[in-house]
Amino acid sequence: MSSAAPAPARADRPPSTDALARTLAGTGLPHAICVDIAREAIAAGDPASAPARAEAFRRTLLTPVINATGVLLHTNMGRAPVAVHHDARAVNVELDLATGERGSRQRAVGQLFARLCGGEAAMIVNNNAAAVLLVVAALAQGRQVVVSRGESVEIGGSFRVPEVMEQSGAELVDVGTTNRTRLADYRKALARKGADVAMLLKVHPSNYRVEGFVEETSVAELATLGVPVVADIGSGLVDASCPWLKGAPPAWLAGEPAAVQSLADGADLITFSADKLLGGPQAGIIVGRADLVALCSRHPLARALRPGSLTLTVLQDTALSYLHKRAATEVPFWRMVATPVAELRARAEAIAESAPATRAVAMDALPGAGSAPGATMPSYGLVVDGDHLERLRALDPPIIARARDGRTHLDLRTVDPADDALLTQALTN
Repeated sequence: MSSAAPAPARADRPPSTDALARTLAGTGLPHAICVDIAREAIAAGDPASAPARAEAFRRTLLTPVINATGVLLHTNMGRAPVAVHHDARAVNVELDLATGERGSRQRAVGQLFARLCGGEAAMIVNNNAAAVLLVVAALAQGRQVVVSRGESVEIGGSFRVPEVMEQSGAELVDVGTTNRTRLADYRKALARKGADVAMLLKVHPSNYRVEGFVEETSVAELATLGVPVVADIGSGLVDASCPWLKGAPPAWLAGEPAAVQSLADGADLITFSADKLLGGPQAGIIVGRADLVALCSRHPLARALRPGSLTLTVLQDTALSYLHKRAATEVPFWRMVATPVAELRARAEAIAESAPATRAVAMDALPGAGSAPGATMPSYGLVVDGDHLERLRALDPPIIARARDGRTHLDLRTVDPADDALLTQALTN
Protein backbone atom coordinates (compact mmCIF):
# COMPACT_ATOMS: atom_id res chain seq x y z
CA MET A 1 0.00 0.00 0.00
CA SER A 2 1.59 3.27 -1.10
CA SER A 3 2.00 6.15 1.34
CA ALA A 4 -0.18 9.19 0.86
CA ALA A 5 1.36 12.38 -0.54
CA PRO A 6 1.91 15.14 2.06
CA ALA A 7 -0.87 17.66 2.24
CA PRO A 8 0.05 21.00 0.67
CA ALA A 9 0.92 23.78 3.12
CA ARG A 10 -1.88 26.23 3.76
CA ALA A 11 -1.17 29.81 2.71
CA ASP A 12 -2.22 31.13 6.12
CA ARG A 13 -0.12 28.62 8.05
CA PRO A 14 3.27 29.91 9.32
CA PRO A 15 6.41 28.07 8.23
CA SER A 16 7.92 25.49 10.53
CA THR A 17 10.46 26.80 13.00
CA ASP A 18 13.21 24.66 11.48
CA ALA A 19 12.45 25.74 7.92
CA LEU A 20 12.47 29.42 8.88
CA ALA A 21 15.69 28.96 10.88
CA ARG A 22 17.41 27.43 7.85
CA THR A 23 16.64 30.54 5.79
CA LEU A 24 18.81 32.47 8.28
CA ALA A 25 21.94 30.38 7.65
CA GLY A 26 23.51 33.20 5.64
CA THR A 27 23.69 35.40 8.74
CA GLY A 28 26.58 33.30 10.05
CA LEU A 29 24.79 32.73 13.37
CA PRO A 30 24.76 29.23 14.91
CA HIS A 31 21.72 27.18 13.94
CA ALA A 32 20.55 26.99 17.56
CA ILE A 33 20.42 30.79 17.71
CA CYS A 34 18.59 30.93 14.39
CA VAL A 35 16.01 28.50 15.78
CA ASP A 36 15.41 30.78 18.77
CA ILE A 37 15.04 33.80 16.48
CA ALA A 38 12.66 31.93 14.15
CA ARG A 39 10.55 30.82 17.12
CA GLU A 40 10.33 34.42 18.38
CA ALA A 41 9.30 35.71 14.94
CA ILE A 42 6.60 33.04 14.57
CA ALA A 43 5.31 33.64 18.10
CA ALA A 44 5.03 37.35 17.28
CA GLY A 45 2.94 36.48 14.25
CA ASP A 46 5.53 37.99 11.93
CA PRO A 47 7.74 35.32 10.33
CA ALA A 48 8.96 37.87 7.78
CA SER A 49 10.72 39.74 10.61
CA ALA A 50 13.15 36.86 11.20
CA PRO A 51 16.00 38.28 9.04
CA ALA A 52 15.76 41.67 10.78
CA ARG A 53 15.70 39.97 14.17
CA ALA A 54 18.77 37.93 13.22
CA GLU A 55 20.64 41.06 12.17
CA ALA A 56 19.63 42.81 15.39
CA PHE A 57 20.99 39.84 17.37
CA ARG A 58 24.22 39.77 15.37
CA ARG A 59 24.79 43.42 16.21
CA THR A 60 24.67 42.63 19.95
CA LEU A 61 27.88 40.59 19.55
CA LEU A 62 31.36 42.03 19.94
CA THR A 63 32.81 43.33 16.69
CA PRO A 64 35.67 45.63 15.61
CA VAL A 65 34.55 49.24 15.14
CA ILE A 66 36.13 52.42 13.80
CA ASN A 67 36.48 54.92 16.62
CA ALA A 68 36.02 58.38 15.10
CA THR A 69 34.98 60.07 18.36
CA GLY A 70 38.32 61.68 19.12
CA VAL A 71 38.39 59.95 22.52
CA LEU A 72 41.59 57.92 22.39
CA LEU A 73 40.78 55.72 25.39
CA HIS A 74 37.05 55.22 24.98
CA THR A 75 35.76 53.00 27.80
CA ASN A 76 32.74 51.90 25.75
CA MET A 77 35.10 50.70 23.02
CA GLY A 78 37.59 48.82 25.18
CA ARG A 79 39.90 51.75 26.06
CA ALA A 80 43.35 51.24 24.53
CA PRO A 81 43.22 49.41 21.20
CA VAL A 82 45.61 46.45 21.12
CA ALA A 83 46.68 43.97 18.48
CA VAL A 84 46.44 40.36 19.65
CA HIS A 85 48.62 37.70 18.03
CA HIS A 86 48.55 34.38 19.83
CA ASP A 87 49.48 31.03 18.29
CA ALA A 88 47.26 28.07 19.15
CA ARG A 89 49.94 26.60 21.38
CA ALA A 90 50.42 26.10 25.07
CA VAL A 91 52.22 28.89 26.95
CA ASN A 92 54.63 28.47 29.86
CA VAL A 93 52.38 30.52 32.16
CA GLU A 94 53.38 28.59 35.28
CA LEU A 95 56.18 26.41 33.94
CA ASP A 96 59.81 27.16 34.77
CA LEU A 97 61.68 26.26 31.57
CA ALA A 98 65.01 26.06 33.40
CA THR A 99 63.91 23.46 35.95
CA GLY A 100 60.88 21.91 34.29
CA GLU A 101 59.01 22.47 37.56
CA ARG A 102 55.96 24.59 38.29
CA GLY A 103 56.85 28.26 38.29
CA SER A 104 55.26 31.60 39.12
CA ARG A 105 52.49 33.05 36.95
CA GLN A 106 53.73 36.50 37.92
CA ARG A 107 57.43 36.18 37.22
CA ALA A 108 57.69 36.73 33.46
CA VAL A 109 55.63 39.90 33.12
CA GLY A 110 56.14 41.07 36.69
CA GLN A 111 59.92 41.35 36.28
CA LEU A 112 59.44 43.49 33.15
CA PHE A 113 57.15 45.97 34.88
CA ALA A 114 59.40 46.12 37.92
CA ARG A 115 62.26 47.09 35.61
CA LEU A 116 60.11 49.47 33.60
CA CYS A 117 58.76 51.34 36.63
CA GLY A 118 61.84 51.22 38.86
CA GLY A 119 60.34 48.95 41.53
CA GLU A 120 61.69 45.86 43.28
CA ALA A 121 58.84 43.60 42.17
CA ALA A 122 55.51 43.66 40.37
CA MET A 123 52.42 41.52 39.86
CA ILE A 124 49.45 41.56 37.51
CA VAL A 125 45.72 41.26 38.28
CA ASN A 126 42.50 41.70 36.28
CA ASN A 127 42.18 45.49 36.48
CA ASN A 128 43.15 48.42 38.68
CA ALA A 129 40.07 48.09 40.90
CA ALA A 130 41.25 44.55 41.63
CA ALA A 131 44.76 45.84 42.31
CA VAL A 132 43.54 48.36 44.90
CA LEU A 133 41.25 45.80 46.52
CA LEU A 134 44.04 43.21 46.76
CA VAL A 135 46.59 45.66 48.16
CA VAL A 136 44.25 46.94 50.86
CA ALA A 137 43.07 43.44 51.78
CA ALA A 138 46.62 42.03 51.94
CA LEU A 139 48.20 44.92 53.83
CA ALA A 140 45.42 46.40 55.96
CA GLN A 141 42.69 43.88 56.76
CA GLY A 142 41.39 44.68 60.25
CA ARG A 143 43.49 47.85 60.40
CA GLN A 144 43.14 51.47 59.32
CA VAL A 145 43.84 53.10 55.94
CA VAL A 146 44.17 56.89 55.84
CA VAL A 147 42.76 58.65 52.74
CA SER A 148 42.27 62.33 51.97
CA ARG A 149 38.59 63.30 51.81
CA GLY A 150 39.30 64.83 48.41
CA GLU A 151 40.44 61.40 47.17
CA SER A 152 37.65 59.27 48.67
CA VAL A 153 36.02 59.20 45.26
CA GLU A 154 33.70 57.20 43.05
CA ILE A 155 34.92 56.53 39.53
CA GLY A 156 33.48 54.53 36.61
CA GLY A 157 31.37 51.47 37.29
CA SER A 158 30.45 52.60 40.85
CA PHE A 159 33.98 51.89 42.09
CA ARG A 160 33.91 53.73 45.42
CA VAL A 161 36.91 53.99 47.72
CA PRO A 162 34.81 53.60 50.92
CA GLU A 163 33.18 50.43 49.58
CA VAL A 164 36.53 48.98 48.55
CA MET A 165 37.69 49.48 52.13
CA GLU A 166 34.60 47.75 53.44
CA GLN A 167 35.05 44.76 51.12
CA SER A 168 38.73 44.46 52.00
CA GLY A 169 38.06 44.41 55.73
CA ALA A 170 40.02 47.61 56.39
CA GLU A 171 38.77 50.71 58.19
CA LEU A 172 38.72 53.95 56.21
CA VAL A 173 40.02 57.04 58.02
CA ASP A 174 39.16 60.25 56.16
CA VAL A 175 41.46 63.23 56.72
CA GLY A 176 41.47 66.84 55.58
CA THR A 177 38.66 68.36 53.53
CA THR A 178 37.33 67.90 50.02
CA ASN A 179 39.54 70.64 48.61
CA ARG A 180 42.49 70.89 51.00
CA THR A 181 44.43 68.15 52.78
CA ARG A 182 47.78 68.90 54.36
CA LEU A 183 50.57 66.75 55.78
CA ALA A 184 49.46 67.81 59.26
CA ASP A 185 46.10 66.12 58.68
CA TYR A 186 47.85 62.79 58.12
CA ARG A 187 50.07 63.32 61.15
CA LYS A 188 47.00 63.96 63.28
CA ALA A 189 45.42 60.69 62.14
CA LEU A 190 48.60 58.78 63.00
CA ALA A 191 48.79 60.38 66.45
CA ARG A 192 45.21 59.71 67.50
CA LYS A 193 44.64 57.51 70.50
CA GLY A 194 44.08 53.92 69.41
CA ALA A 195 45.32 54.55 65.86
CA ASP A 196 46.35 51.39 64.05
CA VAL A 197 47.26 52.70 60.61
CA ALA A 198 48.47 50.09 58.11
CA MET A 199 48.96 52.45 55.16
CA LEU A 200 48.42 55.88 53.68
CA LEU A 201 46.49 55.59 50.41
CA LYS A 202 46.77 58.29 47.75
CA VAL A 203 44.11 57.94 45.03
CA HIS A 204 44.12 59.30 41.49
CA PRO A 205 40.77 61.15 41.13
CA SER A 206 40.39 59.85 37.54
CA ASN A 207 37.54 61.68 35.81
CA TYR A 208 37.02 64.09 38.71
CA ARG A 209 38.96 67.26 39.45
CA VAL A 210 38.72 70.07 42.01
CA GLU A 211 40.08 73.46 40.98
CA GLY A 212 40.59 76.78 42.71
CA PHE A 213 41.29 76.90 46.45
CA VAL A 214 42.91 73.46 46.66
CA GLU A 215 45.86 71.77 48.30
CA GLU A 216 47.00 68.16 48.37
CA THR A 217 49.82 66.26 50.01
CA SER A 218 52.39 64.74 47.67
CA VAL A 219 53.74 61.21 47.76
CA ALA A 220 57.15 62.60 48.73
CA GLU A 221 55.63 64.32 51.77
CA LEU A 222 53.64 61.25 52.80
CA ALA A 223 56.80 59.14 52.57
CA THR A 224 58.27 61.10 55.50
CA LEU A 225 55.68 59.78 57.98
CA GLY A 226 57.11 56.27 58.46
CA VAL A 227 53.97 54.42 57.31
CA PRO A 228 53.71 52.49 54.02
CA VAL A 229 52.46 54.74 51.22
CA VAL A 230 50.35 53.22 48.46
CA ALA A 231 49.68 55.43 45.44
CA ASP A 232 46.85 54.49 43.12
CA ILE A 233 48.08 56.44 40.08
CA GLY A 234 45.19 55.04 38.06
CA SER A 235 45.88 56.06 34.48
CA GLY A 236 49.13 54.16 34.08
CA LEU A 237 51.58 56.75 32.81
CA VAL A 238 54.90 54.92 33.05
CA ASP A 239 57.31 57.87 33.08
CA ALA A 240 56.46 61.59 33.16
CA SER A 241 59.40 62.31 30.82
CA CYS A 242 57.92 60.01 28.10
CA PRO A 243 61.35 58.84 26.87
CA TRP A 244 59.68 56.79 24.11
CA LEU A 245 58.48 59.99 22.38
CA LYS A 246 60.54 62.47 20.39
CA GLY A 247 60.81 65.84 22.07
CA ALA A 248 59.10 67.03 25.25
CA PRO A 249 56.16 65.20 26.82
CA PRO A 250 52.74 66.36 25.57
CA ALA A 251 51.47 69.44 27.43
CA TRP A 252 48.20 67.70 28.33
CA LEU A 253 50.12 65.24 30.53
CA ALA A 254 51.25 68.00 32.91
CA GLY A 255 50.45 66.99 36.48
CA GLU A 256 49.53 63.39 35.60
CA PRO A 257 51.09 61.04 38.21
CA ALA A 258 53.58 58.58 36.75
CA ALA A 259 54.93 55.23 37.92
CA VAL A 260 58.67 55.97 37.82
CA GLN A 261 58.34 59.31 39.62
CA SER A 262 55.86 58.02 42.25
CA LEU A 263 58.20 55.21 43.27
CA ALA A 264 61.20 57.53 43.21
CA ASP A 265 59.30 59.92 45.50
CA GLY A 266 58.93 57.19 48.09
CA ALA A 267 55.72 55.28 47.36
CA ASP A 268 56.05 51.76 48.73
CA LEU A 269 53.53 50.41 46.23
CA ILE A 270 51.75 51.84 43.23
CA THR A 271 48.77 50.50 41.33
CA PHE A 272 47.55 51.45 37.87
CA SER A 273 45.48 50.36 34.87
CA ALA A 274 47.18 48.70 31.91
CA ASP A 275 44.53 49.72 29.36
CA LYS A 276 44.80 53.49 29.78
CA LEU A 277 47.96 55.54 29.23
CA LEU A 278 50.07 52.38 29.19
CA GLY A 279 48.19 51.36 26.05
CA GLY A 280 47.90 47.65 26.86
CA PRO A 281 45.10 45.14 27.53
CA GLN A 282 42.77 45.38 30.50
CA ALA A 283 44.79 44.53 33.61
CA GLY A 284 45.90 46.03 36.90
CA ILE A 285 49.58 46.44 37.78
CA ILE A 286 51.01 46.43 41.32
CA VAL A 287 54.64 47.59 41.59
CA GLY A 288 56.93 48.43 44.48
CA ARG A 289 58.60 46.84 47.49
CA ALA A 290 59.24 43.14 47.04
CA ASP A 291 57.99 42.20 50.53
CA LEU A 292 54.67 44.01 50.01
CA VAL A 293 54.17 42.53 46.54
CA ALA A 294 54.83 39.11 48.06
CA LEU A 295 52.13 39.70 50.67
CA CYS A 296 49.71 40.53 47.88
CA SER A 297 50.65 37.46 45.84
CA ARG A 298 50.11 35.17 48.87
CA HIS A 299 46.66 36.57 49.71
CA PRO A 300 43.71 34.25 48.86
CA LEU A 301 42.20 36.93 46.62
CA ALA A 302 45.25 36.82 44.34
CA ARG A 303 44.10 33.60 42.69
CA ALA A 304 40.60 34.96 42.06
CA LEU A 305 42.01 38.13 40.50
CA ARG A 306 44.80 36.67 38.38
CA PRO A 307 44.79 37.15 34.57
CA GLY A 308 45.09 34.43 31.94
CA SER A 309 47.81 33.68 29.43
CA LEU A 310 46.32 35.82 26.64
CA THR A 311 46.33 38.98 28.79
CA LEU A 312 49.81 38.22 30.12
CA THR A 313 51.19 37.63 26.62
CA VAL A 314 49.82 40.92 25.26
CA LEU A 315 50.98 42.76 28.37
CA GLN A 316 54.47 41.28 27.96
CA ASP A 317 54.59 42.56 24.38
CA THR A 318 53.52 46.01 25.62
CA ALA A 319 56.21 46.11 28.31
CA LEU A 320 58.89 45.01 25.83
CA SER A 321 57.87 47.81 23.45
CA TYR A 322 58.55 50.32 26.21
CA LEU A 323 61.82 48.74 27.26
CA HIS A 324 62.97 48.74 23.62
CA LYS A 325 61.85 52.42 23.46
CA ARG A 326 59.54 51.57 20.55
CA ALA A 327 56.24 52.41 22.24
CA ALA A 328 55.67 55.47 20.03
CA THR A 329 55.37 53.24 16.98
CA GLU A 330 54.35 49.86 18.41
CA VAL A 331 51.72 50.85 21.00
CA PRO A 332 48.61 52.05 19.12
CA PHE A 333 47.65 54.58 21.80
CA TRP A 334 50.99 56.39 21.63
CA ARG A 335 50.96 56.14 17.85
CA MET A 336 47.70 58.10 17.90
CA VAL A 337 49.17 60.62 20.35
CA ALA A 338 52.33 61.12 18.27
CA THR A 339 50.56 61.72 14.95
CA PRO A 340 51.26 65.35 13.88
CA VAL A 341 48.24 67.59 13.36
CA ALA A 342 49.53 68.39 9.86
CA GLU A 343 49.26 64.73 8.94
CA LEU A 344 45.70 64.54 10.31
CA ARG A 345 44.77 67.66 8.36
CA ALA A 346 46.15 66.22 5.10
CA ARG A 347 44.12 63.04 5.61
CA ALA A 348 40.96 65.00 6.40
CA GLU A 349 41.34 67.22 3.34
CA ALA A 350 41.90 64.18 1.10
CA ILE A 351 38.70 62.55 2.37
CA ALA A 352 36.74 65.82 2.08
CA GLU A 353 37.89 66.20 -1.51
CA SER A 354 36.30 62.84 -2.35
CA ALA A 355 33.18 63.51 -0.26
CA PRO A 356 31.88 66.94 -1.35
CA ALA A 357 29.34 67.25 1.51
CA THR A 358 32.14 66.84 4.04
CA ARG A 359 34.36 69.60 5.46
CA ALA A 360 37.83 69.21 7.00
CA VAL A 361 38.04 71.16 10.28
CA ALA A 362 40.28 71.51 13.35
CA MET A 363 39.13 69.60 16.43
CA ASP A 364 40.16 68.79 19.99
CA ALA A 365 40.72 65.13 20.90
CA LEU A 366 40.56 63.76 24.45
CA PRO A 367 42.75 61.20 26.24
CA GLY A 368 39.63 59.58 27.75
CA ALA A 369 38.99 56.88 30.38
CA GLY A 370 39.56 59.33 33.22
CA SER A 371 43.15 59.99 32.15
CA ALA A 372 44.30 63.62 32.44
CA PRO A 373 40.75 64.86 33.21
CA GLY A 374 39.90 68.09 31.41
CA ALA A 375 42.89 67.85 29.06
CA THR A 376 42.61 68.03 25.28
CA MET A 377 45.00 67.67 22.36
CA PRO A 378 44.79 69.40 18.96
CA SER A 379 43.40 67.26 16.17
CA TYR A 380 41.75 67.39 12.77
CA GLY A 381 38.73 65.68 11.33
CA LEU A 382 35.55 65.89 9.30
CA VAL A 383 32.15 67.51 9.75
CA VAL A 384 28.94 66.60 7.92
CA ASP A 385 25.66 68.48 8.29
CA GLY A 386 22.95 66.44 10.01
CA ASP A 387 22.99 63.57 12.49
CA HIS A 388 24.37 60.48 10.73
CA LEU A 389 25.30 58.47 13.84
CA GLU A 390 22.74 55.70 13.36
CA ARG A 391 23.59 55.24 9.68
CA LEU A 392 27.33 55.09 10.42
CA ARG A 393 26.81 52.57 13.23
CA ALA A 394 24.87 50.33 10.83
CA LEU A 395 27.86 49.94 8.51
CA ASP A 396 30.28 47.02 8.51
CA PRO A 397 32.51 47.77 10.27
CA PRO A 398 30.48 50.24 12.33
CA ILE A 399 31.81 53.80 12.45
CA ILE A 400 31.34 55.53 15.80
CA ALA A 401 31.27 59.33 15.60
CA ARG A 402 29.85 62.27 17.59
CA ALA A 403 26.91 64.60 16.85
CA ARG A 404 26.85 68.19 18.05
CA ASP A 405 24.92 71.29 17.00
CA GLY A 406 23.15 69.42 14.22
CA ARG A 407 26.36 68.13 12.67
CA THR A 408 28.26 64.84 12.68
CA HIS A 409 31.93 65.05 13.72
CA LEU A 410 34.56 62.42 12.87
CA ASP A 411 37.94 62.96 14.51
CA LEU A 412 40.83 61.34 12.63
CA ARG A 413 43.23 61.17 15.57
CA THR A 414 41.44 58.03 16.72
CA VAL A 415 41.08 56.53 13.23
CA ASP A 416 43.79 54.27 11.83
CA PRO A 417 44.97 55.62 8.44
CA ALA A 418 44.20 52.21 6.96
CA ASP A 419 40.51 52.95 7.59
CA ASP A 420 40.43 56.25 5.72
CA ALA A 421 39.11 54.49 2.61
CA LEU A 422 36.19 53.11 4.63
CA LEU A 423 35.40 56.59 5.95
CA THR A 424 35.55 58.00 2.44
CA GLN A 425 33.17 55.34 1.17
CA ALA A 426 30.78 55.91 4.08
CA LEU A 427 30.72 59.67 3.54
CA THR A 428 30.21 59.52 -0.24
CA ASN A 429 27.28 57.05 -0.18
